[in-house]
Amino acid sequence: MAGARPITRQQAPGLVQASLGGRCPRCGAKTLFEGLLTFADNCPSCGLDIGRYNVGDGPAAFLILILGTVIGVAAIWLELALEPAWYVHLVWVPILIALTILGLRIGKAALLYQEVTNDAREGRRTQ
Repeated sequence: MAGARPITRQQAPGLVQASLGGRCPRCGAKTLFEGLLTFADNCPSCGLDIGRYNVGDGPAAFLILILGTVIGVAAIWLELALEPAWYVHLVWVPILIALTILGLRIGKAALLYQEVTNDAREGRRTQ
């Protein structure tokens, strides 16, 4: 890619930094997402073809189980401890939406980081 700076190992982010910051696994630029939850096709900084990797629905499945449990327990605790009016429980809707979006961004970025780092591809077995 013309004009792209050479990549050194020091520029590559770690798993936590890449996942929390939405950074490219190769160069560390904040170019992983082009939308709220949509990956960019490629990294304009280093040229990594992000579109060739497929994270699938793994992060969403885990997130449903984890957030469903946490929010469900918190709502039951609130009801039993304070017995608030029914509309107080509406607070769980924006909390659940915010945690879902944040969790999906982090989960998808972490899984993509692992795929790039381990050079994972579909239909390939290593032994």
